[in-house]
Amino acid sequence: MNAVKRIISVIGTSTATPEQYVLARRVGRLLAEAGALVVCGGKGGVMEGVCRGVSDAGGASVGILPEKRSEANPYVTIPITTGIGEARNVVVVSSGDAVISIGGGPGTLSEIGFALKIGKPVVSLHTWLPLDENGAKTPLHEAESPEDAVALALRLAEGECDRGALRS
Repeated sequence: MNAVKRIISVIGTSTATPEQYVLARRVGRLLAEAGALVVCGGKGGVMEGVCRGVSDAGGASVGILPEKRSEANPYVTIPITTGIGEARNVVVVSSGDAVISIGGGPGTLSEIGFALKIGKPVVSLHTWLPLDENGAKTPLHEAESPEDAVALALRLAEGECDRGALRS
């Protein structure tokens, strides 16, 4: 049995654009090829894209679902039902060694906030770039491509680079 190197949480919009879906699918494939276990919200959009990419590469994904197993996209390997609705966002981000965010609406923004609050490094790929109460940039790590996002998330998960912001 192969040991999982790292757990990476992937968050993002449930109503992905075609471009966001492609980005998520590529991220999923790259994470699976690197031996990472992927955790996400398990539903549609970015979550489906990342799980599909993981599946394409023969990897495993865990979908943390709000209420029912039937909500899972068809590519989730292990569906976990919580019965806690959107509060599952805390479970999604706290499960990973690092978080990759792709696109996103208010739910994604809440996940970014939870991740930052509990000290998880967040890699942004065409997503929210929030400011703190003083107007300063929050410590997100910006990536330009799926390859950059995955490489950075894995390095952060391993503690190979500073968890502080890598933004310009």
